[in-house]
Amino acid sequence: MPSGPSLDGRQDWEPVVWQKAAPKGKSAKSATEVNAARRTGGYVETDKKFAGGTNSSAHGGPTNAKKLDENGETFRHATVSHEFKTALQQARLAKKMTQSSLATSINEKASVINEYESGKAIPNGAIINKLNKALGVRLPKAK
Repeated sequence: MPSGPSLDGRQDWEPVVWQKAAPKGKSAKSATEVNAARRTGGYVETDKKFAGGTNSSAHGGPTNAKKLDENGETFRHATVSHEFKTALQQARLAKKMTQSSLATSINEKASVINEYESGKAIPNGAIINKLNKALGVRLPKAK
């Protein structure tokens, strides 16, 4: 005999059906009337809302995209000059510092120093002033 609650005739085996409550209010009644008219083939008048049901911010694209496509110029960020990157590298080597030690002395990441020495960095006056003070030299203008 199984343990637990007894399996005698006290159980209710009637099915339980859960139903969602119907929407209430004026709009729910008009929606059911519209649906009933559509089912019977009756006339249904609809008004289109201004920009209703569209997400224009996601699909519109930039307003000046056509101008950018028509423009033949190539736009590039200003980077440090060749003279600047060689002067920075020579000043760092004269102080016998590694890129990471120079970076820690000016409280920046080592990747910043690497970008400046490879010529890929966008010139930042604050960082250049820190480099000038840490190395004790006057680096050329970054242009």
